[in-house]
Amino acid sequence: MRLLTFSAAGLMSVALAGCGPKEEAAAPASAPTGPVGAVLSTSPEITAADIGARIKELADDKYEGRGPGDPEGEAAADWIASEMKRIGLEPGNPDGTYFQVVKMAAQTVDPAKSFLKIAGPDGKSWDLKLGPDAVYITKDQKNAEVSFADSDLVFVGYGVVAPEAKWNDYAGVDMKGKTAVMFVNDPGFVTNDKSLFNGQAMTYYGRWTYKFEEVARQGATAALIIHEEKPAAYGWGVVESSWTGEQADLVREDGGASRAKLEGWIQLNHATELFKAAGLDIDKMRAAANKRGFKPVPMTGLKASSTITQTVTFKDSRNVIGTVKGAERPDEHLLLMAHWDHLGKGTSDDPNADTINNGAVDNATGTAAILEIAEKVASGPKPQRSVTFLAVTLEESGLLGSAYFGENPLIPLNRIVGGINIDALQPSGPAKDVIVIGAGASQMEDMLKTVLAENNRVIRPDPMPENGYFYRSDHISLAKKGVPMLYIDSGIDLVEGGVTAGEAIGKKYTDDDYHKPSDEYADTWNLAGIEADVKADYEVITRYASSADWPNWYDGNEFKGIRDASRKGQ
Repeated sequence: MRLLTFSAAGLMSVALAGCGPKEEAAAPASAPTGPVGAVLSTSPEITAADIGARIKELADDKYEGRGPGDPEGEAAADWIASEMKRIGLEPGNPDGTYFQVVKMAAQTVDPAKSFLKIAGPDGKSWDLKLGPDAVYITKDQKNAEVSFADSDLVFVGYGVVAPEAKWNDYAGVDMKGKTAVMFVNDPGFVTNDKSLFNGQAMTYYGRWTYKFEEVARQGATAALIIHEEKPAAYGWGVVESSWTGEQADLVREDGGASRAKLEGWIQLNHATELFKAAGLDIDKMRAAANKRGFKPVPMTGLKASSTITQTVTFKDSRNVIGTVKGAERPDEHLLLMAHWDHLGKGTSDDPNADTINNGAVDNATGTAAILEIAEKVASGPKPQRSVTFLAVTLEESGLLGSAYFGENPLIPLNRIVGGINIDALQPSGPAKDVIVIGAGASQMEDMLKTVLAENNRVIRPDPMPENGYFYRSDHISLAKKGVPMLYIDSGIDLVEGGVTAGEAIGKKYTDDDYHKPSDEYADTWNLAGIEADVKADYEVITRYASSADWPNWYDGNEFKGIRDASRKGQ
């Protein structure tokens, strides 16, 4: 959910001291091989009890946090496939299986053998400890050790090149051999200036994924994003837990050679010290970076050196896909998707500590929801169009499973009528609203509005557009291909307690449980609100599945042209 990396223990990792990356000999099975996990007794109706049973199963310790590529994590994928089969879905892969294999590289930095140091003037230096001071990885999939020395630091504002906005944070500087230092989010956030990008509403330029991609295009050796809690939308603890331990990526054709040698984050207090050592004021630099015409600023006298020692293991994970074939137009599909993976098992110096990141909210809830809807659709009567259910892997690693599906679709993308992505529903009780992340994007919202009105509910637009949530879950992988997608989140105007109570529950989860072992299922959860939301999702999907309508993006949306081109001539 939202933050797009993960930290699993990597039980299948192989140490690479003095040798190259290793490929696992055995791939996961391509079909359920027998009873996997619990065999549930559920009804065709959408009920809180059935939803709870599925969440409880997926969040069980036996799956060890559903780490992709790990035996325990892939057992969760097996269970999802078995559940799809049990409730009557047909295999969604044309090869006759419920799986789409996603080849991944699992990389783990060894903190004992890795370092990041910044040398400054007058003999001063900073040895940035992996975890508390900074986090860093490499996308190099070929080498067990990656090093560089004496790389000049350059402050590049927000690290954005946006020709359509006449913006170039790298103007006039050759970044080859240099280390780019930049703020998180994008220009306009601090000043709330709507003439700068979208003001406080984050664009894709504000995402760390974009920033590291741009650093690579600039030919820089390394990149460091300065962490600040408000523009990042999460505290350092989330960064630390998500960027240490095993990191997953899709297998890269060039082995990661086109990326910077180091990609990482640095704590604000250390960044402030570095700016001061270079004769710069970080607050003044932040203000300058939010104005048109900003030019990169050398951080004079500061040089970065690093060695990253890592293990690299190639594994297979899997997207899980099942379908209910349409009775009249089976080649037209409605799509429901959720990511099944989570962070896997972490580490701790305390032998008694709970290190399993169960991911009950994130995203056992969403996976349970699509299975609940699937059972009701499969129970009949058959819809006119097909309804397909996709549980993707590697979301926590950068939306990789959905990205793989987008590039290698098992359904022609121009035959997907539209879809709903469900990611991390809150067990906060019934609400008068649902939140649509990126509201105002597609005509699918019109159907949702109708469905909600029948139950005296409303759409609430994304209350925190500055956090860029629209770009931080799996729907974006299909939206970028033109497929109209809804990303629906739990409402916050609760029937009992109103907005104040809803916001408090959301904040408590973010502060205490998000991406932590404490994200666990409890039998005391109030699932009535999730039940209502799942019923709304069911209505939207099945009404489109029983119509001839082809919803599109609203005029002016960035994805409408792609959709129009893909459907031309149909």
